[in-house]
Amino acid sequence: MSTRPTLLDEEEAHRLDAADPGHRELFHIPPADGGRYAETAYFAGNSLGLQPRATRDELLADLADWQQLGVEGHLEAGRPWLPYHELLTDAAARLVGARPEETVVMNSLTVNLHLLMVSFYRPAGRRTRIVIEDAAFPSDSYAVRSQARFHGLDPDATVLRLRPRAGESVLRTEDVLAFLDREGDTVALLLLGGVNYLTGELMDIPEITAAGRDAGAVVGWDLAHAAGNVPLRLHDWGVDFAAWCSYKYLNAGPGALGGVFVHGRHLADRTLPRFEGWWSTEASTRFRMAPVAAPPASAEAWQVSNPPIFAMGPVRTSLELFDKVGMDALRARSVRLTGYLERLLDAVTPGRPLTVVTPRDPERRGCQLSLRIGRGSAAELARRLRHEQGVVTDAREPDIVRLAPVPLYSTYHDCWRAADALARTVAEDA
Repeated sequence: MSTRPTLLDEEEAHRLDAADPGHRELFHIPPADGGRYAETAYFAGNSLGLQPRATRDELLADLADWQQLGVEGHLEAGRPWLPYHELLTDAAARLVGARPEETVVMNSLTVNLHLLMVSFYRPAGRRTRIVIEDAAFPSDSYAVRSQARFHGLDPDATVLRLRPRAGESVLRTEDVLAFLDREGDTVALLLLGGVNYLTGELMDIPEITAAGRDAGAVVGWDLAHAAGNVPLRLHDWGVDFAAWCSYKYLNAGPGALGGVFVHGRHLADRTLPRFEGWWSTEASTRFRMAPVAAPPASAEAWQVSNPPIFAMGPVRTSLELFDKVGMDALRARSVRLTGYLERLLDAVTPGRPLTVVTPRDPERRGCQLSLRIGRGSAAELARRLRHEQGVVTDAREPDIVRLAPVPLYSTYHDCWRAADALARTVAEDA
């Protein structure tokens, strides 16, 4: 067992917290499962965000309307259910840099990706390929392979996985651009993660989007690890479509509803194939019960079913919190907080089998730092950090431990605890 390095100054962490506080008081912080402190140092917000204190009361208010009003709650509830999803639209649009008509909150991430690919993956001639990153989240990989099979194509030949250079952990933007310049005329769909779930790399969304569209491909983005983590300007960047979840950085609860963006240039295109259902038709004519849908010229045309109210409530609560604090302010604190954690890790990792694989440039990452473990199991290290030190991280086997200091509720002292816990838990090399 190694001892704490003298370079880790706990008092400095307290001073930084006094000068640069976040919004920890707005969240429930789980109790620590071990270590010397009462509260967890929580670094798993990139997997599941913590519960805002406002969520319970606001969800109970929606439940009380059901109890008191029954079916009449559709029009008479404090937040009427019939147009409830509209309460989320403006804030969701602001969060991702979109126009309200380009945005809708619905379903979960992979369901939304499939609904979008129905419209935007249209293989023809030699332009059939779907391009993803090799370290894409498995669900994305499964989704695009199943889309290829659905179109009668061989997924092994159709899905191309972009890999980093030999000996490197992250994709270089110039390599993505070079590929598109070289083989872009074979690409029907480019679908990358805005922030890579494994390495924490922030892709150059505007530059890659422009190159993909110049090559004639449709460009979509999985923003599961980007929404609520980094500022986004989807409309201005010309992204064709995007989808995200809201249970990570958006703190809306396990399995919470996701969001969809469809660029305005596509909204009036009646030639796009699209699955439809009751909520895909104009709200003003919905209760005429017509047999043929009349889709609006908005992202709501991609809705299929009526929204689940009690699942929408926590998303609304969270989006209102982001609106109040502001994404630019959160990003600025995120850069400071993650930079501090990086400096602490620089003091701990030398001499230990630990390597940070996330880019060092703050412009190329969100708040997450990923550590590659050179000895032992990542899952076992995460277990020990939690149960022995009260530090919650998460592991991605075989060898990655992820730490995400979330600017809304993480503290500098949390970062100090994480580095101190690693120093105490991971023995130095002999």
